[in-house]
Amino acid sequence: MKPALLEVMRMNRICRMVLATCLGSFILVIFYFQSMLHPVMRRNPFGVDICCRKGSRSPLQELYNPTQLELSNTAILHQMRRDQVTDTCRANSALSRKRRVLTPNDLKHLVVDEDHELIYCYVPKVACTNWKRLMMVLTGRGKYSDPMEIPANEAHVSANLKTLNQYSIPEINHRLKSYMKFLFVREPFERLVSAYRNKFTQKYNISFHKRYGTKIIKRQRKNATQEALRRGDDVKFEEFVAYLIDPHTQREEPFNEHWQTVHSLCHPCHIHYDLVGKYETLEEDSNYILQLAGVGSYLKFPTYAKSTRTTDEMTTDFFHNISAEHQTRLYEVYKLDFLMFNYSVPSYLKLE
Repeated sequence: MKPALLEVMRMNRICRMVLATCLGSFILVIFYFQSMLHPVMRRNPFGVDICCRKGSRSPLQELYNPTQLELSNTAILHQMRRDQVTDTCRANSALSRKRRVLTPNDLKHLVVDEDHELIYCYVPKVACTNWKRLMMVLTGRGKYSDPMEIPANEAHVSANLKTLNQYSIPEINHRLKSYMKFLFVREPFERLVSAYRNKFTQKYNISFHKRYGTKIIKRQRKNATQEALRRGDDVKFEEFVAYLIDPHTQREEPFNEHWQTVHSLCHPCHIHYDLVGKYETLEEDSNYILQLAGVGSYLKFPTYAKSTRTTDEMTTDFFHNISAEHQTRLYEVYKLDFLMFNYSVPSYLKLE
């Protein structure tokens, strides 16, 4: 059975599918939409404000008022995902909306495509390299045609893509209102293990070893050798978890983007996302977005078998030596991501 179908069956048990008109409003606070009531699937919530791209329908119009039957069927799944986010934000408003107004710095993860009226919030360790490659193709106006011809390091050069924080406040407002906004999410602990493996077990990541590895070893390892304190290149996963749940860490500075929570990177309780893609249905969701943008006939999400990909089985093994107390405290850090994006509590967790 397809992952998307399994998700629909699971979500049917926890939320009602809304196919009729429901209340939806956007409250503009400085330059943010602080909305807890999201638009419904069957009608365009933005009315006549959406301007068609060169005479064609915008992605938002195609999403909320699809002309193709296959798009309409997929839209039901994405409406359910939006509802899940909305319900979680409402139920956890004290946690999810601590900050009433965000700053321009909070918008630095939102990549803008003017030509196709898209805003993509990138989340590290959730296929963001390939999605940045796609955004470079979409915004390159013919400079690129094959996303996989773009080197990975070039995809992460900030100057190659424009982010929402680079616009004026009126321009930000217009794009938040008129462009289709989307993000991709992943099972939180699988993403965390992926970040650990990439940043602390690969010898080439010297900058992470120096900035974070040395700090983690100094705080979490008793009787650390001078070599370990100097190099910071042999951080154990148990030490990494202890660092994340340490109150001193959370007071000192925000988490690095590779292990920061998705709700803190993309602010889905403040910004209404029209589509929530999932790593588990990555190709299907990505190509749906490209189809909505009107480029699906000639641009597809890159597919290739990645032998080093972090799996659920791998994640289970990494958590085997984490104490029940530390597992519980770590789950509390990422709890909103689990709830907001409909991920079950992992069966391997020993929560207290």
